[in-house]
Amino acid sequence: MKNTAEIAGRFREIIFDGTWVANTNYKHQLADLDWETATKKAGSLNTIAVLAQHIHYYINGINNVFRGGTLDIRDKYSFDFPAINSQDDWENFLTRFWNDSEEFASFIEQMPDGKLESVFVDAKYGSYRRNIDAMIEHSYYHLGQIVLLKKLLQ
Repeated sequence: MKNTAEIAGRFREIIFDGTWVANTNYKHQLADLDWETATKKAGSLNTIAVLAQHIHYYINGINNVFRGGTLDIRDKYSFDFPAINSQDDWENFLTRFWNDSEEFASFIEQMPDGKLESVFVDAKYGSYRRNIDAMIEHSYYHLGQIVLLKKLLQ
């Protein structure tokens, strides 16, 4: 198996269907969640919706690079999103999240293995592999927060 196919599979596990590392995934945690729970505050903590949008922000930003564009994402904007005010808003966001996540995995899968060690945009960002691995690790980090928030809110 190609390294890129294996890495794409790891990313799909955290988003869509895996249970090996965290015993859950984003789709399992978010797909049947109503917008009111997703946007409900628990003290000063981020909402479930904001955490999901935060992960999507980075996925979408890296996809732009994979498409041949520039790296336009900035940490200072990674929690700034339009409010989700209805079930339709929430479901539209989830559709974008699933579609952009699948696109991310497909870009990785189609990438030649040799590209994994090449520079991602600028040497200060490291390699493609480092950035993809960081996206997977970052996703697990926030998935843990989402799981805990759901338990607090239900």
